[in-house]
Amino acid sequence: MTGTETLERTSDKTKGKAEHFDVLIVGAGISGVGAAYHLQTQTPNKSFVVLDAFETFGGTWHTHKYPGIRSDSDLYTFGYRFKPWTGAPIATAEEIKTYMNEVIEENHLDKHIRYKHKIVKANWSNKDNVWTVEAIRTDTNETQHFTANFLWMCQGYYRHDKGYTPEWKGMDKFKGQIVHPQTWPEDLDYKGKRVIVIGSGATAATVIPAIAGDCEHVTMLQRSPTYFIPGLNQNELADTLRQLEVDEEWIHEIVRRKILFDQAAITRLSFEQPEFLKQELLAGVSALLPEGYDVKKHFTPSYRPWRQRIAFVPNGDIFEGIKAGKASVVTDEIDTFTEGGIKLKSGDELKADIIVTATGFDLCVMGDIAFSIDGKPLDFADTVTYRGMMFTGVPNLIWVFGYFRASWTLRVDLLGDFVTRLLKHMDKKHAKKVMVALRPEDMDMPLLPWMDPENFNPGYLMRSMHLLPKRGDKPEWQHSQDYWAERSDIPKIDLDGSEFKYE
Repeated sequence: MTGTETLERTSDKTKGKAEHFDVLIVGAGISGVGAAYHLQTQTPNKSFVVLDAFETFGGTWHTHKYPGIRSDSDLYTFGYRFKPWTGAPIATAEEIKTYMNEVIEENHLDKHIRYKHKIVKANWSNKDNVWTVEAIRTDTNETQHFTANFLWMCQGYYRHDKGYTPEWKGMDKFKGQIVHPQTWPEDLDYKGKRVIVIGSGATAATVIPAIAGDCEHVTMLQRSPTYFIPGLNQNELADTLRQLEVDEEWIHEIVRRKILFDQAAITRLSFEQPEFLKQELLAGVSALLPEGYDVKKHFTPSYRPWRQRIAFVPNGDIFEGIKAGKASVVTDEIDTFTEGGIKLKSGDELKADIIVTATGFDLCVMGDIAFSIDGKPLDFADTVTYRGMMFTGVPNLIWVFGYFRASWTLRVDLLGDFVTRLLKHMDKKHAKKVMVALRPEDMDMPLLPWMDPENFNPGYLMRSMHLLPKRGDKPEWQHSQDYWAERSDIPKIDLDGSEFKYE
C-alpha cells in the first residue's frame, strides 16, 4: 500500500492500527515542508507522511503572534533554493506562510501532511528495523501509531508552547501584565500604556518599533547590548535584474549567491578582524541615533561579533523610535519587580503597565519525544553527533538543525540532498538499517559539549548544552555551523566510509 493510499483512510478506519511509511517526517515548519519536497522530487518511489502537532503548517510563523513578527534572515537565502523569492528581503510571518503554502500547493504536498498529531513516543526495533511512533490527536485525544523505516526530525529546536522567562524577585507583586512574545495575547491592549521590553535580541528589536507608535513609551531594558545591522529592506541587485527582465529563477540564484558571498566575508572578518568588524557595525548604528547618544553603553556588546546572532534591522526602524522619543534603551540589571514596574540594581525604577519578557526560548532536543531503542530509553546526550545530523548508535534517523550565522533553510536543502542520496544508497545495498559509529582512529578523541562557547554562545544554547549530543575534535563529529564549508563537504560524504554501518 502506498503512502498516498494510506493517507486517504479516515481516522476511524485507522484507529488502533499502525500505518506504515518508508519515511516519517516530524514537523510541518520550514524544515519539514522542505524535507517533503526533497523526498517527493528526488525519491518518488518512497511513501512518506508529515506529522505536525499544530492545526496548520508554518511552525514558528504560525505560533508566533507578537506585533511585527518578521524574519531576521533575508528570504533569498531563508527561502528554499528551488522556489524563487520575489518580495522584500525581510518578510512578515504572513508573507512567509504564503510562500510556504505555495510550495505545498504547487507540489501537492498537502496530501502527505497530517496536522493535530502530537508525537509523544518513538521506539526503534532492531528486530524489525522500523520506528514505531505514537501520536496523540490533539482534536480528539485519540492515540495513533505509525511505523516507518526512516525518521526525519524537522521539528525545530525550541518549545512552542512556552518561552523562557527568568524568575525575577517580586514578579508576583507587579500589578500590570507580564507577557512573553511567544504567547502574546491577541487582546493585549498596549495603546497609551507604558511598556518595558526586557531583552535586546531580534524579538525585542521587532516588537519595539511595531508598538512604539501606539504606546505612551517603550523602554528596552537590557542587561547587555546586542549587535545590529541596520539597512534598507530591499535588494538593489534584485531590483536591477528585474528591470532587465531577467527570469525570477535566475534572479533568485544570483542574489542568493551574492548574499552568501557577502555573508562569508563578514563571518571571516568576525574571526580574523573582529575589532574592525565591531567598529563597522557600531558606525552603522551610530549614524541612525541622535548626536551624542551613548552608543558605547547601550549598543556595544562585550563579545566579538557573531558569538551571538547579529540582528538585521530593516530600515533602521528601532532607531527611528529612539530618535522620535517614543522608545528608549536602559542598560542595567533587574533588582526586583515592584507593584508599578521594575527596580534596577542602579537604584533607578522604571514604571510600566505592561512588561514584555523578550528573553528567549527553551531549547528542546528532538521535540521532547520519548525516544527508545528496543524499549530502552535513549538519551541523546549520551551520543556523539555526526556533522550535527546523525548520532552514534541511533539507526535510520536524521535531524535537521540549521545555521546560526546563515539562514536555517540553507541546511534544509543540503540535508534534503543528503537524505535522498542516503536512501538511494541503502536501496542499492539492500540495507534496512544505517547508523554511524566512531572509527578506530576516533576512540581516543576528546568528547566535548555540542557547541564550542567560543564559537557561538547564546543563552538558550548555554542553558541546555547538557541535553545535547557530544561533539569530537574532528570535522565529522561536530556541527561546524559553517555553511560555506558544508555546501562542499556534505555532497562529498563517502556513504561507504568506515563511520557508516549498514545491515
